[in-house]
Amino acid sequence: MPGPATIVVGLRSIANGGIVVAGAWHLAVLVPCVALIRGWRPRQTLAAALLAAPVVSVALVAFRLGNPFNAILFAALALAMLALAARLPRRPVEQGGTAMTIAAGFLIAFAWAYPHFLEGRSPAVYLAAAPLGLIPCPTLALVIGLTLLAGGFGSRAWSLLLVAAGLFYGVFGVARLGVSLDVVLVAGALCLVVLLGRRRSARRASPAASERGRFAVSWRDKEA
Repeated sequence: MPGPATIVVGLRSIANGGIVVAGAWHLAVLVPCVALIRGWRPRQTLAAALLAAPVVSVALVAFRLGNPFNAILFAALALAMLALAARLPRRPVEQGGTAMTIAAGFLIAFAWAYPHFLEGRSPAVYLAAAPLGLIPCPTLALVIGLTLLAGGFGSRAWSLLLVAAGLFYGVFGVARLGVSLDVVLVAGALCLVVLLGRRRSARRASPAASERGRFAVSWRDKEA
């Protein structure tokens, strides 16, 4: 892996040289987000598979610009996401709850206007061409945000995969590259951990509630 200074120079070059591609990704994200607001609920398999697309984009950009580390990791991440997406139920996506929806919205907004690496640009450029789909951290923030919005797709494996990727790149960005804003990505990954914990608690409570219901029915039958 190259040193931190070399990595920062490479990320800056990608962000400033890929404005057109980033703009296309902003449009590609805007359309389904508007559709979701208007009530569109895609099947989980389709939604999860689509989330692998910006990850593939980062891998291709890294490969083209000679960063084999990011190219290999993001290619492997995309393949794992597609494999897990194929195993998801074909039912419509379900929302992850109010708190997770708020966290998701914050992460998506953060990814949309990722305020780093672009140089000498107007605020309008950040809103339309921040390096989404080009570099790791904003792309992972988007994917994690949309995963939170979808309640983790009800998949522990999917969530853990993104937790690992988010924590690795978020901590690396803060600790090694000095990009303090990447703490938002770390927070997003931890939100997924919280979501997993809630689902686990709900699963534990569900059998107990069912058992209480069966006991109550049995007791009423005896009284009758």
